Amino acid sequence: MRYAETGYNLEIDLSRGNIERVETDPSLTDLHLGGQGANAKILWDRVPPEVEPSSPNNLLVFSAGLLCGTPVPGVTRTSVNTFSPQTNFFSHSTMGGFFAPELKHAGYDRIVIRGKAPSLVYLWINNDKVEIRDATHLRGKGVTETAALIREELKEPKAQVAAIGLAGENRVYTSSIGHGWSSAARGPGPVMGDKRLKAIAVRGTKDINIARPAELFEMCLRLAKEIYENPNVGDVMAVNEDDSFHHDNFAWGNARVRRKGYWTKELEERWRKLKYDHMDRQTGCYNCPKKCITVISYPGRKRFGYKCYAKDTYHMAAFQELDFSYEILGIAQEYGLDSYSTPQVIAFALELYEAGILTDQDLPGMPSDVRGRFYYLMEKIVHREGIGDVLANGVYWAARQIGKGAEAYDHNTTKKLEQIPIKLGRLNPLYFLMTATGEKMATTQIEGSFPQDPLPTREEREEFVRNWEAVPNDKLKQIFLEWEKRHEMAVEASCLICDWNEMMHYVDDAIGMCGFLSSFSGQHAGRPAYHINNLPYIISLATGMDLDKDGLWEIATRNRNLVRAINVRRGLRRKDERPPEDHWRVRDHEFEQKLLDAYYEFKGWTNDGIPTKKTLDKLGLNYVSEDFLRRGILTGNEGAPSKQTSSEKGDELKSRGC
Repeated sequence: MRYAETGYNLEIDLSRGNIERVETDPSLTDLHLGGQGANAKILWDRVPPEVEPSSPNNLLVFSAGLLCGTPVPGVTRTSVNTFSPQTNFFSHSTMGGFFAPELKHAGYDRIVIRGKAPSLVYLWINNDKVEIRDATHLRGKGVTETAALIREELKEPKAQVAAIGLAGENRVYTSSIGHGWSSAARGPGPVMGDKRLKAIAVRGTKDINIARPAELFEMCLRLAKEIYENPNVGDVMAVNEDDSFHHDNFAWGNARVRRKGYWTKELEERWRKLKYDHMDRQTGCYNCPKKCITVISYPGRKRFGYKCYAKDTYHMAAFQELDFSYEILGIAQEYGLDSYSTPQVIAFALELYEAGILTDQDLPGMPSDVRGRFYYLMEKIVHREGIGDVLANGVYWAARQIGKGAEAYDHNTTKKLEQIPIKLGRLNPLYFLMTATGEKMATTQIEGSFPQDPLPTREEREEFVRNWEAVPNDKLKQIFLEWEKRHEMAVEASCLICDWNEMMHYVDDAIGMCGFLSSFSGQHAGRPAYHINNLPYIISLATGMDLDKDGLWEIATRNRNLVRAINVRRGLRRKDERPPEDHWRVRDHEFEQKLLDAYYEFKGWTNDGIPTKKTLDKLGLNYVSEDFLRRGILTGNEGAPSKQTSSEKGDELKSRGC
């Protein structure tokens, strides 16, 4: 009997219209848990690097995290992975809501989709009955509109639906897959559109087996109470009305300058009133006591929901107030546009217009007011009309297609993907490493276990570490005690913290845990409900696996190195690992290279950022090292005996910390 997982995948070939229920190998769970970890193994095995993202042979994989559908509170995440047409790399994306637990209750751990349908279709999964259905009548419909129409058509109001809007249908690179008020962005949206798959609807009523149900349920009751009652657990940014951090340190707008001092108590009060005057409710995801999602009913607009700083990106990009986000967000979400990248693309276009690189000939009928310009450009992008056909490919590609000096205005991309437009003074060593080396392409999906800023006094820091249950070892406690300035962090400390941050996210993405209860909770001195010290026991209760902290860390390390290897096989090298030029006003190239050297050594990678044979084989990834040797990516001579190897240096660093 399989515990916590169903043991079955749903294999869909849209080209042939073929549907198969396939039993999975239990070793996949032992080695990778589930979620993104299992998806990475599937993509490594079945999509060689020669396959283009737009090829029918590219896969789109929806995977429920290992613990989704169990009683564990806050485990909701669906990992959606493929190869992104924007980057040609592994596309990491997760979404919350109810989709993953519903998929488990339908009897499947994941859906593996290949091929391209001859016309627009949607997938209907109703326990053992699975159909590919015509969706031509849904062409051009919005994300929530599509979900409502499908539920009505199926006469199944409890069906959970993940859908693309018009942006996804038109393969806009910044499109996303929407599910309720959650979305899977940065890669899978245009691939789903390219496969002509409008939506997936799921209804499940089957039981999920638990290894030790009584003990797990008792623990979950305690955890649910702790999460509900503790204000420091969960998405503190969703309930905190002081939004000065985002406005003082980020610069989404086309002027590309920080608005330090923009935030005032008067502005905070005005925006608080705007929010609560139009707030429909606050809600959350499946089996989670937190209510991190704010649902807004704004006059003349469809109801929409947001979490964290998603509400900020449009009004900050346009240098407007919160009411502009409330005007435009509902429209953007219906189109299925990612609120992380799309505002930057629009701001980039306006910057080119102001510089004379784009002209009235490129933008006929451009409105004179900034709000009108945002709507104008959004429509152009969504429909891939005129210059919108170029902008729909994201800032990196648009800059190079437009030319005429547009490349100089590509301020915020790394590895061809838009990053958070940070505007700070001096380089932050930890954030340099996370932004430069992360496979997930978005720093928000890497950071979080270690606080973002030091506490001002030694006494406050001592009080913080006294009850710091989440920390994996005392070395990290000592680093925090001695840390006084954000930008002053030793190289070794930066490596240790970056590794811990990454490992927790890779754990979360494998089991389906919401980062706001785990890997992201330490961000603002919060106290996570879940961490490296209690998750092994929780996983063991649910699955029956014999797992401790070291074993869980090893699985996360394996998943992280496998994703790295996937990207290396597609061409990722050291030259690609550099944050945007203007993230920090003061840069130090020599120090940055020293950081990369140290981190590569710590991870057991070559000087070009490639996992060594020793590292791969130690993690049971022998098939990866063999592939690398065949392709000439590795020679077998990395780390000559005459000097300490990268892997050995990494082991030495780990022995002093992690």
